[in-house]
Formats: sequence, structure tokens, C-alpha cells
Amino acid sequence: MKCPYCGSKDSEVVETRDSEDLETIRRRRACLSCQKRFTTYERVENVHLVVIKKDGRREQFNRDKLRSGIIRSCEKTRVSLEAIERIVTEVERELRGADSVEVESKKIGQMVALRLKKIDKVAYIRFSSVFKRFVDVEDFEREVKRLIR
Repeated sequence: MKCPYCGSKDSEVVETRDSEDLETIRRRRACLSCQKRFTTYERVENVHLVVIKKDGRREQFNRDKLRSGIIRSCEKTRVSLEAIERIVTEVERELRGADSVEVESKKIGQMVALRLKKIDKVAYIRFSSVFKRFVDVEDFEREVKRLIR
């Protein structure tokens, strides 16, 4: 593993821990050249998921892209980074457990929206406004009324 500080390829593992979801292993490493410590994460490489966009384009599922979209929706709310990471992990796990390696972006949006709706209504509305492509105030109003019911 390459040291992020000095670039040396020589390091040793000083501590190993499973993550809460048991899908990632966290390793603390010490560089043998500069002696600094750094953390790496190890996860099993899965079959590549393909996301079918609204315009028909296909792109590889990107966990970081999903996380950043959720983070934007949750800015200035009480939703923690741990909760966001949990949503990303749950959605990815559900997608990988499905019968197909191709999934429509609409389905991913619905999965995230459902989870956000349970934990923070403001984050849900923000996410939905992008996911459902709200055009005007009336779209927001309709969604808020549905949420209130």
C-alpha cells in the first residue's frame, strides 16, 4: 500500500477492524519509511452495477456520486454522515441483491427518497426536488401536501 505522505510502498498493518456493516475492513497502517500512520479500507469487489439514466445513457454505479447527492440534500439538517453512509450502504446492498445488474436511476432515487422521508422531511423534499425534477413552486407545494397527509 502506497503511503499518502511520502509515497513509499512499504507499510505494515498495525490494527485491523471490521466495519459495523461487516462489508468493509478498516486497517491502520504505519509507513516503514516516514513512520506516519494512515487508514485504508478494504471491501470485496462486486459485480459492476449499471445505472440507466433518464435519457437512456448507461453508466457504472458510483457509490461516491450517490453519497454526494444525498449529502447535498442533507446540508444544514440534522442528518449525520453516519446516517447518510447507512443509506448508501443499504441502497447498494439492495441493488446488488437484485436479479439484474442494470437498474434505472429512477429506482435508485425512489430507494433513497423513501429512506430520507423516514429520517428528515426537509432532506427528503430537497432530494425529491432534484430527483423528480421539480420545475416550479407548485411542484414543491404538491409534494409537501403529500408529505403532510
